[in-house]
Parts: sequence; C-alpha cells; structure tokens
Amino acid sequence: MQSLIGTGVALVTPFKKDLTIDIEALKRIVHFQIDNQIEYLVVLGTTAENVTLSPNEKEVVIQTVVEANNNRIPLVLGVGGSNTTKVIEELKTRDLSSFVAILSVSPYYNKPTQEGIYQHFKAIAQASPKPIILYNVPARTGSNMLPSTVIRLANDFKNIVAIKEAAGDMVQAMRLIQDKPKDFLVISGDDMIALPIVLAGGSGVISVIGEGIPKQFSEMIRLGLQHKVKEAYELHYKIADGIDLIFEQGNPAGIKEIFKYLGLSENTVRLPLVNVEPQLVSKIENFLKNL
Repeated sequence: MQSLIGTGVALVTPFKKDLTIDIEALKRIVHFQIDNQIEYLVVLGTTAENVTLSPNEKEVVIQTVVEANNNRIPLVLGVGGSNTTKVIEELKTRDLSSFVAILSVSPYYNKPTQEGIYQHFKAIAQASPKPIILYNVPARTGSNMLPSTVIRLANDFKNIVAIKEAAGDMVQAMRLIQDKPKDFLVISGDDMIALPIVLAGGSGVISVIGEGIPKQFSEMIRLGLQHKVKEAYELHYKIADGIDLIFEQGNPAGIKEIFKYLGLSENTVRLPLVNVEPQLVSKIENFLKNL
C-alpha cells in the first residue's frame, strides 16, 4: 500500500486540565502534522491513551480527526485487543469508511502462543473489511510475535498488508524484511531504529517523536527511502537525544510536553499515567530550542 510508505504518526488525545478531551487542540495537532508533511495519521493507538477513553470519547476523537483531516492524508484506525471476539465485533459495527487500514496489536496480558497469535489474526483477517497492519510491541504485550508467525500470516491473508514492528530488535526487523512477501510492508514502530530499518528495506515508521517534530522527522525518513544515507543520518543524530527524552518517563507524557512547549495543547495525561518531572521538562525544552 503506497499510502503507508513514509512517516505515519500515532496521534495523542489532548486533554484539558479537567481531563475532558480538548477538541480544538486535537484539530490543531492534526493540522500541524499535515502542514509539516507527515504522510498519514494513526488514530486511537497506544499513544492516544485509548484504554482510558470511553466508547463515546473514542467516537469524538475519530469524528474530530476525520473532519480536521478533510481527506487530505490517509488515516489508520487502531482496532485491537486481547479479546478476539470483541475486536471482530468492533470491526463489524464501526464505520471504517474514512480509514485506509486498521492497526491491530498482538494480544496482550493473556500471552498466547505463536499459534494463538496466528489464529487471533486469522479471525480478524476473515472479518475485517479493511487492510490490516499487524502491531508487534513485546514491551507492552508480554509476548513477541515471531517473524515466522508474521510471514505465515502475510502469506495466508492478502488483507494483512504490513507490520508495525516495535520489538526494538534490528536483527528481527531484518529477518522480516528478508523473508516477507514482495508487497508486504515492514514499518518501524521504534523511533530510534526507524532510519536503519528503512535503509535495510523497510517502508517507513509509525512514530511518536514524529508528531512533535514532524518536518525534521518525516524528511529524515524520506531521505532514507531515497537512500541518501549521509543526509538522513545527519538529521537522525540531531533528533536522537529527543527520542530518548520523550520516552524516559513514559509515553505519551513526554510527547505531550513538546505539544505544550509548541502551544498546541496542554500536557495533561490521565491516570495511571502522570506528567514527567520538571527536570525532564527542562531537558525537553532545551532539546527543542537547540533543534
């Protein structure tokens, strides 16, 4: 899918100080991404604090992003979980007409075997009206979706078109790139190794830091896709410290400090997440000033 090549960003859900969704801030963030050449937006991923949103709030987020985007760039919707039946019900009942694909995380907490992961995504593939991006993030799910399982799914189901690979393992990413079907996309889910994955044959990234500094980050990925290695790495090393900083005390608390600094939204997060400490705020602000 050509629409998923380049830089996608996992949108935050901005909250007001009273913890309600800040609709105007969300619109500003969407415009900021598009104005700075982000290729596509991911709605209701982990970075959106989606597990703390009610069903009505999720609808508000979707409607706000769809309207603000106004068909300018592709949208991807996060639809995943540990209850296979519930995921399938959501796919059948939600209006997906505004989205080019869904992003579906490998089941978390119940830690299925590789065969269980395969059967979970088989059921989703058979039910989904939209192409599927698999999402492997062992640090959050407690299990690693192995390359053999991913390749098996990619070969067996034509509507499984990509993986967001966030194991933080460059060797595993390279194995996926080596063995994947021709048109299957390997998308980095790890900002720090996004450029190496692209240079190894990956298709881009679904990023967190990218939404805070979209112009620089998306340009780095485009340079990587053009195999302009020196120029791409010059940008990477300017950005690298910022990647460490925004994840140091959790996501999306770190990236929300960038949005506060830029005047796009408050830095509010919902419990059990808390704001980053003042010392880290200063480091993030210094990074942005120097950038």
